[in-house]
Amino acid sequence: MNAERPTTSDAQARAGQATIAPGYMSGFGNGFETEALPGALPIGRNSPQKCPYGLYAEQLSGSPFTAPRATNERTWLYRIRPTVAHIGPFEQVDIGLWRTAPCHEVDVPIAPMRWSPVAMPTAPTSFVEGLRTITTAGDAGAQAGMGAHVYLVTRSMEHEYFYDADGELLFVPQSGGLRICTEFGLIEIEPGEIAVIPRGVKIRVELRDGPARGYLCENYGGAFTLPDRGPIGANCLANPRDFLTPLAAFEDTDDESRLFVKWGGVMWSTVLDHSPLDVVAWHGNYAPYKYDLRRYSPVGPVLFDHADPSIFTVLTSPSDTPGTANVDLVIFPDRWAVAENTFRPPWYHMNVMSEFMGLVYGQYEAKPHGFVPGGISLHNTMLPHGPDVDAFEKASSVELKPHRLEATMAFMFETRFMQRVTAYAAQAEERQREYQSYGRRLQKHFTPDRP
Repeated sequence: MNAERPTTSDAQARAGQATIAPGYMSGFGNGFETEALPGALPIGRNSPQKCPYGLYAEQLSGSPFTAPRATNERTWLYRIRPTVAHIGPFEQVDIGLWRTAPCHEVDVPIAPMRWSPVAMPTAPTSFVEGLRTITTAGDAGAQAGMGAHVYLVTRSMEHEYFYDADGELLFVPQSGGLRICTEFGLIEIEPGEIAVIPRGVKIRVELRDGPARGYLCENYGGAFTLPDRGPIGANCLANPRDFLTPLAAFEDTDDESRLFVKWGGVMWSTVLDHSPLDVVAWHGNYAPYKYDLRRYSPVGPVLFDHADPSIFTVLTSPSDTPGTANVDLVIFPDRWAVAENTFRPPWYHMNVMSEFMGLVYGQYEAKPHGFVPGGISLHNTMLPHGPDVDAFEKASSVELKPHRLEATMAFMFETRFMQRVTAYAAQAEERQREYQSYGRRLQKHFTPDRP
């Protein structure tokens, strides 16, 4: 797909603000092509002797060169300066409360855990400054596992840029919108949407409508992709056409800026004399994208029993074990519950996968009290969990008419690895310490004299 896009004006570019509204191309994992200036994209070759407009050709690879075609990810970028011009001298800077696996800071008693929404900071805080790690899992250096974070943003990044060499970033806004300026173009997201920024892609995060809070999954493993539908067939769940990748847009500035790079769990910084978001054209399949979770088409049981939550998988990061995800993004959106003679909330269970859950808006059916938008729960590997006493008592006696769950959006980051809680999360005042014993309120209903 070809698209002509204007550059920013000189005055507003110097202020670090783009003047154009974001535009998108639809589809998941496509081989896209887009140019912000006519003729900027070479035709019929990737690296001509001289690129149009005096640009540099540069390849960004998200997979090994020899990966099979189905999983081979790369994009050719045509930029004002190559990325090597951004390198050094780097200095190590404070990474704040961002942590990277392996990270074993504290031992907490094994139990379900839950947190109230993390309070917004009062001081001006950028995206990079406002990351708070709740859990880590696996090993970033081995490219396996994930980190689960919250972000708290009260100021836009100005002449500041960032890229993550440790993992792919999945944004889940909960309060307030974000404008993510990337090398590939502009992405705007609001609560109810997500954005995925591939490993190594440079961004600047700006506020759209006041302070913003949300969740962030840092995926150390294989890139997120769409799950196989199996017997479901060709339709429903997340449809590829609903994923949006940005049109090319670039910044041509010569003002001093700062680039932050997270590499090996350490934050590094260097000073630049220009904006690194200077890609005028690009083509390939390794690119950022957004998706509106409200377009997810859920499936479910229409007669009896409760299906596994895997039917609500939006994206999956595969592992080296077939059928076992490195990370899954699972959502619980608006839907109908119609199963007959069935306990409709999620059943009690223990699971080899560990579950980091957040609530974007509304109410989660299995936890009607204490789990509010912006909150977090953690149900770890092989630890029991399920509905609380209020949810159980209601679901056990309610008349089973068709019931619509609406105005709700909960999600899980589910991983094959045990999730280690950070010292910050263990000690946070938002931690609901009584939650670990919620199961003890369930009453004995055993009647040996009658079934």
